[in-house]
Amino acid sequence: MDFALSEEQEAILDMARAFGEAEIAPHARTWEAEGTIPKALWPKLAELGFGGLYVSEENGGAGLSRLDATLVFEALSRSCASVAAFLSIHNMCAKMLDTFASDELRERFLPRALRMEIFFSYCLTEPGSGSDAAALKTRAARTNEGYTLDGTKAFISGGGYSDAYIVMARTGEDGPRGISAIVVEDGTPGLSFGGLEDKMGWRSQPTRQVQFDACAVPAGNLLGEEGHGFRYAMMGLDGGRLNIAACSLGAAQAALDATLLYMGERKAFGKTIDQFQALQFRLADMEIELEAARTLLRQAAWKLDTGAPDATKACAMAKKFVTEAGSRVADQCLQLHGGYGYLADYGIEKIVRDLRVHQILEGTNEIMRMIVARQMLAAR
Repeated sequence: MDFALSEEQEAILDMARAFGEAEIAPHARTWEAEGTIPKALWPKLAELGFGGLYVSEENGGAGLSRLDATLVFEALSRSCASVAAFLSIHNMCAKMLDTFASDELRERFLPRALRMEIFFSYCLTEPGSGSDAAALKTRAARTNEGYTLDGTKAFISGGGYSDAYIVMARTGEDGPRGISAIVVEDGTPGLSFGGLEDKMGWRSQPTRQVQFDACAVPAGNLLGEEGHGFRYAMMGLDGGRLNIAACSLGAAQAALDATLLYMGERKAFGKTIDQFQALQFRLADMEIELEAARTLLRQAAWKLDTGAPDATKACAMAKKFVTEAGSRVADQCLQLHGGYGYLADYGIEKIVRDLRVHQILEGTNEIMRMIVARQMLAAR
């Protein structure tokens, strides 16, 4: 069993890390304070192929594997997990267009999405349906011209910022089989947004409710087949869970690297604090935990790439373990910085805040445990 990255994968990792250090890290605190990410950043990422990481080459994407994509998100999140995670959402939408869209719909949106001339958001969660996503109430009623949408989506990253939204809406009966996926463009009459959410972390990502009030879209904006939207949404989430785990891993690694440097400079009782054995043990524990997380994440990505029958279980395991490990490590890094860790200047407190939400989105970690347990029981 070979755990080494190929030369190409090492190059992808290095390229993404260099871009983050040059184009993201110097601005991350400013963007957080402003509550937005300049749209001029996205075409720069698109030039590297990051607008459609795992979109097929046939349709203009980079055609990378899910494992390759985790390397990109791990590297970018070393500079800012919020920016990297926002990019993950766009990539999830681009892949849905690549896989399920009609030729006409794909031609209308995908090339511009790959160039990141337009940015996509993913609209599944509602005020009353989070973990029970199939209970969503946003309805898309058939008309002679297409669909009329009514309802509200909540916690939408890119709400009021993005150029288009992939919306899961009910076109039929209750439950998952009555849900379809529909593309709604910004500026469509009947589309509006709530106020900017004041969040603990991910503050550079503008987050709002997305509201539909007799919002009319043409029939051609249906993604794939009617009634299949929930399946499309769930298929996208396996990869999304790997991406968000990779964002936790990269940011936590950046926190640990910064802590190693800090401990070599900070003195107490006549010596640098990295000379105290108790603190060395804490460093070792964090290194071990991150290496275990990295191995589990890359194994899950490999299983998703190879179509392993337990890929969904592996992605759930990785998402649960890596996001919790990332938060634990970031919190310990803050502690080892002492009072300085609590100050924004050192960057650790931002990592702690940004990573906390990773245990909630893309399926809460409680839902990840349910997925794992159910597959264990089914295989018994």
